[in-house]
Amino acid sequence: MLASGAAGDPRGKEGLADFTMRLLRRGTAHRDAHTLDEAIEFVGASLGLFAGEDQVALALTTPAEHLPAMLGVLSELARTPSFPEEEVRTERERTLGQFANDVDDPSLLADRALIRTAWAGHPYGHDVSGTRASVTCFTRQDPAGFHAAYFGPRPAQLFVVGSVDPEEVGRHVDEAFGPWAGGPERGVEVPPPGGVARSGTVVVVDRPEQTQSQVRLAGPAYRRGAPVQFAAQIVNVTLGGGFTSRLVREVRVKRGLSYGVGSSFDALRAGGLFSVSSFTKVETTGKLLSVMRQEVDRMRERGPTQAEVEKAQRYLAGLFPLRTETNESLAAVLADMALYGLGDDWLDRYRDRVRAVTRPEAREAAARYCFPEPPLTVVVGPAERLRPQLERFGPVEVLSADDVL
Repeated sequence: MLASGAAGDPRGKEGLADFTMRLLRRGTAHRDAHTLDEAIEFVGASLGLFAGEDQVALALTTPAEHLPAMLGVLSELARTPSFPEEEVRTERERTLGQFANDVDDPSLLADRALIRTAWAGHPYGHDVSGTRASVTCFTRQDPAGFHAAYFGPRPAQLFVVGSVDPEEVGRHVDEAFGPWAGGPERGVEVPPPGGVARSGTVVVVDRPEQTQSQVRLAGPAYRRGAPVQFAAQIVNVTLGGGFTSRLVREVRVKRGLSYGVGSSFDALRAGGLFSVSSFTKVETTGKLLSVMRQEVDRMRERGPTQAEVEKAQRYLAGLFPLRTETNESLAAVLADMALYGLGDDWLDRYRDRVRAVTRPEAREAAARYCFPEPPLTVVVGPAERLRPQLERFGPVEVLSADDVL
């Protein structure tokens, strides 16, 4: 894992981290794509390549007896990718084809519009996959440049989980990665976002043919690792993070406005967003927004009850072991602990910290993050039919799908 994700994409080259990662497996200085695939599949291993806002990662799962050979493959991919011209062209066309499909996904359009608007002008202010305009311009020099700028032994971290001997693993790692030298001293430094842009604005992505609307509300939240996260998660579970949450009860059970509604905190290294999402028929969009905002307001003003705090604590404490029940999921948690500076005792103390949250702490978190300022609102649907319902929530700005892809 390297702390150099999409936030490190150069302006005008949005999506480059993701594009680079998808090309790593398409050839190295020693093997072409077919030979790499054969080497991995022959021993029953699997390889995932990932780019997020804050990091890029290579995730390898292999039988323990083949770990030395697979560490060699991992080293090749990280150290000596070749970025063949033909593979770059193929990946560029594949990505552009995916954008053509995305225009018909209203949920994805809503999420992309939310990120684009909420973090406008900030390194987090674009989807990890980039835009059609940026990807169209990619040449071989772009992924090669990203690799040269951000890949190196000093910012890289390796996590091995399984039935293996640590000393033996150390020797295999030295053999595979020992020749790696040079590269940057550290990963991408990301400044704090400084709040949510366009607070109080209603952004409509116009899709005239739709019979349903996708709805998002968003405001600023904490950075990953902030002490308030435990109290905030109690608030989130109570408001919209569980099947028996307030939003589910008010939106789905009582009023039948939607089959799906929820809230979430998206916490990254430099900052975060608190968002509420749902969908409904076009003609009930205004009513849905009213109910969503009323429930968030009620949570901000009063916080969760003591019974709700205790219920959320049981839920979060019971759910946590599922996040570490496989080698793959445990490795991912360890990587998060390192990336976000969560501390070596994160796993051991997580449930105790959840259980230690008091109702006053949860109320304070609710007052701080449940939209004390008017939220940014994003709606995807037919703008002409939606505008009369939305104008009471703030000034309305209409975008096309092309504007957010």
